[in-house]
Amino acid sequence: MPESTSTTKRTPPKRVLLKLSGESFCALGGFGIDTKELGIIANEVQDALKAGAQIAVVVGGGNIIRGAELAKSGDIQQATADYMGMLGTVMNAAALKEKLDSIGVDSRVLSALDIRAIAEPFIRNRAIRHLNKGRVVILAAGTGNPFFTTDTCAALRATELDCDVLLKATKVDGVYSADPNKDPNATRYANLTFTEAIEKQLGVMDMTALTMCQERNIPVIVFDFKNRGNIRRVIEGEEIGTLMSGAE
Repeated sequence: MPESTSTTKRTPPKRVLLKLSGESFCALGGFGIDTKELGIIANEVQDALKAGAQIAVVVGGGNIIRGAELAKSGDIQQATADYMGMLGTVMNAAALKEKLDSIGVDSRVLSALDIRAIAEPFIRNRAIRHLNKGRVVILAAGTGNPFFTTDTCAALRATELDCDVLLKATKVDGVYSADPNKDPNATRYANLTFTEAIEKQLGVMDMTALTMCQERNIPVIVFDFKNRGNIRRVIEGEEIGTLMSGAE
């Protein structure tokens, strides 16, 4: 898909929560952590920092393990599988921190699970202090509880950290009426209310995450992460992707 050339501006946020899927850490159709993709993520975050916003990142772990799919086999209980998925997010967070540090971006990993050998415990005031010092805060292990997705974690952390917006990086350039890879007639929404997203069951985020963002009035911007510079463009206020909000 071509890069956005839009010149329309939204109000630039001062603090953002960036949600990265585990799949962004590996090549398309791949598995694990691809060093090339890791470098792209780190460079994009570094570029976005130049726009002046504070950045917190919630990482998924689907490139390493998917707890929900593992539990479907019936051999592993859902709670245990979810904890295994949380450990996958810790691995991604540790890799991202190392790469950011290597290119001169100060960062910290804060984990909802107690793994002090490689991460600080998540404490709200500590995370805010890191953000105020210009550090990238990487949030690992989801909420620390089973049965919650990393999207729900992103909504929760965006609320706790007083973020102006939640940025959901995806493989498509916004929210569509149907899967654009399967339906040639699918249309992209430029703006969408949370109520519409819930009623139409568009599947962009789970219901718990959408409801929390709706209740806390945290707008969500869904955009294509693979277009270079898109994180910075969103932070600078450029209108790309789909804006979900409570506004009718």
